[in-house]
Amino acid sequence: MRLLVSVRGSVEALAAAKGGAHIADVEYPASALGTPYPLNIATVRGRLTRARFKRVLVSTNIGEIPHERANACQAALGVATAGADLIKFGLGELPLDAAVYQGREIVRTVRRWFPRRKLYPAFFIDDNMQRFFNALGDSPHLVRDIAADGALIDTFNKSIGKGLLDYCGAKEIKYWVGRMHRVGKEAWIAGSIQKDELPALWGAGVDVICVRGAACRPGKGAGRFGEVTAAIVSELVATIP
Repeated sequence: MRLLVSVRGSVEALAAAKGGAHIADVEYPASALGTPYPLNIATVRGRLTRARFKRVLVSTNIGEIPHERANACQAALGVATAGADLIKFGLGELPLDAAVYQGREIVRTVRRWFPRRKLYPAFFIDDNMQRFFNALGDSPHLVRDIAADGALIDTFNKSIGKGLLDYCGAKEIKYWVGRMHRVGKEAWIAGSIQKDELPALWGAGVDVICVRGAACRPGKGAGRFGEVTAAIVSELVATIP
């Protein structure tokens, strides 16, 4: 079980690493995944390596909605080149067949040049996103079919005050985790997860929990736009069984 902390840059990445985070996720927190610049990814990787946190993995994303297939493949290859160990790619607003096709092409492209990078499609559990396909129900088969390493279940709209557990319960997540593990894939979750929710979610057996606002210092900006601190991250890490 690992804790992922989303960071805006190298200063927050270093704070997350000092607090014991296992993954520093480079993002800009204005949207669900928050696509960053490649130079920011490279700077984070370099700063962590110089500070002797080379074992802290760097993750990032290429956006929530793939607007064009070839561009999405280029973007995934670009963030891998910039130094991301783990790459998330949103499949929002795609019907199931199109999501399988797109996901397969992204995975195939990155592995051609970077066979050790890991790739994770992101599925959004908001009610209005379920009209495309069922995030919890369809994701295990989709991930298996595209040969990705796992899947992320997240919320798409971060501005309405709803988190992951407003859309599903810990029992549903546990069942989904079991299905993911049976096909040999990792189960990641995100979606405005708070510290007091962590014990139940770790109990569901998830492999990675992703946080941003929960790792931020109050009073330094609202929620996701606060400042990540090592002290708060260490409190979150301490919840891991």
